[in-house]
Amino acid sequence: MKMTKVVPFAMSALLIGGAVVAPTAFASEGETVVTNSTDNNEQNPQVQPIFVKIAGTIDNVEKREDATYYTVKQDENTNVFVVNDDTLVFDNTGKEVKLQKGDKVMAYSYANKPMITIYPPQYTPEVIIVETKEMGSVEVDFFNKELVNTDNNLKLNVGKETELLSQSGKKVKAEDLAEQHLLVFYTITTMSIPAQTPPTKVVVLDSIEQVPGEVDPGETDPSIAAVQEIMNNDFYEVDGTKMVPLRLIAEELGFKVESTGKGAIISKGALSYTITRDQKQYGYNKALRYFKVAPALLEPTKTYVPVEFVEELMK
Repeated sequence: MKMTKVVPFAMSALLIGGAVVAPTAFASEGETVVTNSTDNNEQNPQVQPIFVKIAGTIDNVEKREDATYYTVKQDENTNVFVVNDDTLVFDNTGKEVKLQKGDKVMAYSYANKPMITIYPPQYTPEVIIVETKEMGSVEVDFFNKELVNTDNNLKLNVGKETELLSQSGKKVKAEDLAEQHLLVFYTITTMSIPAQTPPTKVVVLDSIEQVPGEVDPGETDPSIAAVQEIMNNDFYEVDGTKMVPLRLIAEELGFKVESTGKGAIISKGALSYTITRDQKQYGYNKALRYFKVAPALLEPTKTYVPVEFVEELMK
């Protein structure tokens, strides 16, 4: 592997702009962690859940200044849901409802969310579904370009009658649903594999809209400018590929970076990447992707990745 520390040079307009991606997904969805086989050098992906699903019946309601605390019980298990204005609350038909004592509910929350060490456990879920006797099913998951979920057991056939909304309640288009985390309401499916359904309502949980006025069109986003300066001054060339520092750039873009000893897991909202040094393969949520050049520890405690990966983080 040829490695050269290169004198900084002015980059071309590699990064023009980027949309911030924000939360939510399904209990079955996981991130791919790449490990080395103990017997050989084969890479064995292991799926770990990104989101947890918690069910129960609301036993107590306590309103506080910043949020409402719902004590939920199921058998011997007790949990507390902390609900604020950002929490999406629907019944299983897709109707917005208010939570009440006695409701049977299902909550979806990030598995990697920081939690207070307290009993009973407290969750701040992204979505809460109230179960009713009305016909209606719910799926909260990541859907690919073909609108098939991560378990390959449900495909969406979006029609004119399907209500399509963003998390903020604004209308979106069918093309906005691909490769997004979706809250899906439906009633019927085919017997095929994957089962296909014409959903009645779909809510896009990832942020697909840029807030107008946040950055003047004539100005450069401060975080983008900072990232570009990092790449201009701290990089190597390895086998003809420009390598840039992972942690510095990811944190500048608002990602949380957790060291794994052999690399890092970087996450923001519903996005999660698992990077392993000296391996071209890396995890993207539940999928696998590949670098042209494997990440490497080119300086003490600093992992470098191909510059193309920064473009991916900016999308």
